[in-house]
Amino acid sequence: MNIVFMGTPDFAVPVLEMLLQEGYPVTAVVSQPDRPKGRKKVLTPPPVKEAALRHGLPVLQPERIRRSEAVEAIAGLQPDLIVTAAYGQIVPKAILELPKHGCINVHASLLPKYRGGAPIQHAILNGEAVTGVTIMYMAEGLDTGDMLAKVEVPITDEDTGGTLFDKLSEAGADLLRRTLPDLLVGKLTAVPQAHEEATLAPNIKREDEWIRWERPAMELFNQIRGLNPHPGAFTTWNGDVLKIWAARKPKPASVPQGAVPGTVIGTGDDYIEVATGDGALRVTELQPAGKKAMSAAQLLRGTSVPAGTVLGERADAGTDGRR
Repeated sequence: MNIVFMGTPDFAVPVLEMLLQEGYPVTAVVSQPDRPKGRKKVLTPPPVKEAALRHGLPVLQPERIRRSEAVEAIAGLQPDLIVTAAYGQIVPKAILELPKHGCINVHASLLPKYRGGAPIQHAILNGEAVTGVTIMYMAEGLDTGDMLAKVEVPITDEDTGGTLFDKLSEAGADLLRRTLPDLLVGKLTAVPQAHEEATLAPNIKREDEWIRWERPAMELFNQIRGLNPHPGAFTTWNGDVLKIWAARKPKPASVPQGAVPGTVIGTGDDYIEVATGDGALRVTELQPAGKKAMSAAQLLRGTSVPAGTVLGERADAGTDGRR
C-alpha cells in the first residue's frame, strides 16, 4: 500500500511522525514551497518538509496543487491512501479520486464548526470552552467532507493559540493512529456533516489583529491569547505599534469616570491596566516598536506609563515587530 502524506506547518509533523512510527508505508510527502521567513527573508522549508527529509522521504512542493503537472506527479505515485493535515491548499477532485481508500484530512476543530485555515485561533477568539479534532474524507468544498472520527479537547483560560496548537496536533496524531486500522479494513461508517450548522474560520487578517479597546475586556483577553504567538494582537502607543502578548483574565473593575477605552487607568508591579468597553484589562506582556517582547514589570522599570496615557490612537499603524 502506498500512502502519500500532505501537510505543511508544525501542526502536521506529529501526524507524519505517527504514520512512520506505526510502520505505515509513506512513500512521498507533498508540502508547500519554501518561503522567505524573518526580517532577513531567508528562504525556509516548511516543517513537514524538514521532517520528511530527516526520514529520507521524497518531497513534492507544487506552487499550485491544481495545476496539471502537480496532479500528474501525484498520480505517478499511485497512492492507495492520501492523508492530509494542514496542507494549506484545496485539493482538486482529480487528486481526491486517485486513491482507492480515499483522501482523509486531520482538521483542528469539531466540524462542522470552524471550517477553514485558522480554526485554532478562532476557537479562542470566540471564547470556546471546548474544541477538538475531526478526521474526515476530503471533498471538493472547504472542509465539507463526511466525518470518520472526532475527539474533544478542552480550552483553558491559560491556553494561547500556541499551546492549543500543540494540544490539537498531538490529539490529531493519536486520533488518526486509532482510526486508521478500522478505516483500512472497512469498519468505519462516514457521517455527513450538518452543513446548516457550519461556521467558518478564515485565515487571520491584519484587521483581526487590531485591538479595539471599546470591546468588552473578555473579548480582548481572548483576542490577545488567541493570536499568541502568531501573528499577535496590537495597539498603538505614541503613534507606534505596540504588540500585546498577554493579559490577565478580566475581573469586574471600576473605571474612572470619563476614561475612554484605551486609557491607562493605573499600573501595578507587573501589569498595566487599560480601560475597555465594559471595565478594564491588565496587560502583563507587551512589545514596544523596535524592541523584544517583555513583561510589563520590565517595561515599567525603565519607562513611565502614567495614568491617562491613551493607547490605540492611530488605527492605521504599519509594519510591526515580531518576536
